[in-house]
Amino acid sequence: MSLLGIDIGTSQCKASVFTAEGRSLAFATREYRMRHPAPAWSEFDAHDVWGKVRETIREVAAAAGRDPVTALCVSAMGEALVPVSRRREILGASIPSSDPRGAEVAEALRRDFGQEAFYRINPNILGPQYALPKLLWLREHEPELFARADLFLLWSDLVNFMLGCEPTCNNSHANRTLLFDLDANDWSDRLLAWAGLERSRFGRVVSGGAVVGTVAGPVAADLGLPNGVQVAAGGHDQCPNALGCGCIAAGKAVCGIGTYECLTPVFAKPRDPLAMLREQLNIEHHVLPGLYVSFLFNHSGSLVRWFRDTFAAAEAAGAGDVYARLNAELPLEPTRLLVLPHFDPPLWPAYLPDSAGAILGLKSSTTRGEILKAIMEGATYYFVDSIEALRRMGIDTTEFVASGGGARSDAWLQIKADIFGVPFVRLSGSEGGVAGAAMLAGLGTGVYHTPAEAVDLYVRRDRVFDPDARRHAIYRENAALFRQVNPALAPILGSLAARREAGL
Repeated sequence: MSLLGIDIGTSQCKASVFTAEGRSLAFATREYRMRHPAPAWSEFDAHDVWGKVRETIREVAAAAGRDPVTALCVSAMGEALVPVSRRREILGASIPSSDPRGAEVAEALRRDFGQEAFYRINPNILGPQYALPKLLWLREHEPELFARADLFLLWSDLVNFMLGCEPTCNNSHANRTLLFDLDANDWSDRLLAWAGLERSRFGRVVSGGAVVGTVAGPVAADLGLPNGVQVAAGGHDQCPNALGCGCIAAGKAVCGIGTYECLTPVFAKPRDPLAMLREQLNIEHHVLPGLYVSFLFNHSGSLVRWFRDTFAAAEAAGAGDVYARLNAELPLEPTRLLVLPHFDPPLWPAYLPDSAGAILGLKSSTTRGEILKAIMEGATYYFVDSIEALRRMGIDTTEFVASGGGARSDAWLQIKADIFGVPFVRLSGSEGGVAGAAMLAGLGTGVYHTPAEAVDLYVRRDRVFDPDARRHAIYRENAALFRQVNPALAPILGSLAARREAGL
C-alpha cells in the first residue's frame, strides 16, 4: 500500500509515491511554460499541463513496484480555472492569477458591494488576480467557449475530474474564485447571482481530504495505476504544503519558495475578521478542519530564474549546477543595492499593473553576485510590513518552515532569517506539497487517524538557520529604505509603462 501526492505549480508539476510509513519510493517532475498570446497576457496550455501531470503519474506509479498506490490527492496553484465539458474534454486555456484580464470586474465588485461588505462573505482583498475576473472576461470576450464549457474547475479538482471523479471543488480552492462564502463553507448564492453564474458549473464544495471517487478503470490502465485507487480532495497548494511541513496547529507558519513565494501562517478563525481586513490579510480554510490560513505572496523564484536566464544563460546550458556556482558568488554581508521586485505586477496585497522592477545603487564595481543577492533581499523586504501586521493580529511568526525549490539554497534561507529576525527551518525533504497531498490522501482514506500521526512519519528537520543580530540590524535600516522605494518610483514607472503600452 502506498500513497500518491501530486503538486501542480505555475512552472512545473511534481508527483511522489510514499509508503504508509512516509518514505518516498519515487519522485518525478515535468516543466511547462506559460504562453503569452498578447502583451501582458499569460495563460497555460491546459492540454499540455494535463499531459505533463499524466507523465509524472505514470513514472512514479511504475516505480511503486510491489507497493501499489491505493489513494491519491492533488495540491495545485490557486486561481487558474480550466473550461471543460462533462465528457471530460479540456476546451481552452487556463488563465493564471498574474494575468491582468478582468480588472474591471474587481472594480465592479468594489463599487457594488464595498470591500468590507464583500469581505464579510469572502474574506479576500479584491483584485483581478482571482478566478472570477478571468471567468467574466472569458464570458464577454470568448462567449462561444464560455457557452460550450459545462464546468470551470480549478486544477486540483480538474485532475480529479479527468481521473474519473464527479465534479467537485475543495473549499480552500473555492475561496480563490471570489464566489465562496467562508462561514457557510459553500458557494455564495449572493455572489453567484451578482455574477450571473450557476453553481452547477463549479462542482460541489468539499473539504480537503474528502474522498470524491476512484480512478476510472481505463484511466488507471493508461497511467499504470491499479484498479480502485481512491481520490481524496486536495487544496490550494500552500494548504497541503503547510500540512507537508508539519504546520497542523495554530501558531505555525510556512515560507514556500517557488516561482512565487508565499508566507502561510496557520491560525484559528479570528474573532474579529474585519481586523484582518484592516491589516490587508485574507482568510482561507486550511485542509485540516478548524484551522485557517492567510496568504502573503509575490514573485520570488521567478526573479532568480530571470537572473539565471539573463546573466548566466551559457552556464545554465552547460554541465553542473548553475545555482551552486551563482550562490558561491554571493557576498557574505548585506548588499548596498535595493531591488524593487515588481518585475511582474505585484499580486498581493494590491495588484499594481503599472509597476515595474528597479535595481538601485549600481556602480561599475557592482558584481553579478551582489545583484543576485539584492534580488533575494528585495523579494524578502517585500514581506516585512506584512510580518508586522501578522504580529499585530497575534498570529505567531516566530519561526518559519521553508519549502519549495528555494529552500535548497542555504544563502537564501540565511538572508530571510537575517531580514525577518526569526529562525528558518529546512526539512529533510523540501517538497512539502507532494508530501502534504500524500498525507491528506492517507488521512482521507483512514491510513492515518490524526494529522499528528502523519507528521511524525513524514516530517524531519534538517537544519535551522538562525538570524544574525548584526546583519538583522543592517537589514532593518535597509527595509526602511525599501519602504520608500515604490511610492517614490511609482510615477516614473507608471509613465514608462504607459509609453510601453503606447509603443513609444
